[in-house]
Amino acid sequence: MPLTVTVSTTGQAATIDLTGELDAASAPAFHDTIEQAAAAGVRELVIRAHRLTYMASAGLRSLVFARQKLGDDVRITVLGAIAPVARTIRQAGFDCSVTLVDA
Repeated sequence: MPLTVTVSTTGQAATIDLTGELDAASAPAFHDTIEQAAAAGVRELVIRAHRLTYMASAGLRSLVFARQKLGDDVRITVLGAIAPVARTIRQAGFDCSVTLVDA
């Protein structure tokens, strides 16, 4: 399933909705959205992942990209990730850099 990425920004917060599969082919679209959020100067990023059905290692690299691009002062929350996606984030140890929240 191809990835669909939508973003909305309100004040200093951005919400990115991900639907589909985040892999090497779809990661550039997610990176573009991260770039938009960084350019807007957001202080908080919420990634709504409840419709994200798969995350490959490229998806993890995308989260690393987001952390690096936005900096340590920006809170990144991954909201509603299904169990396999949340497990991938935890197994990589990246749950120390982003906040995982159940839906």
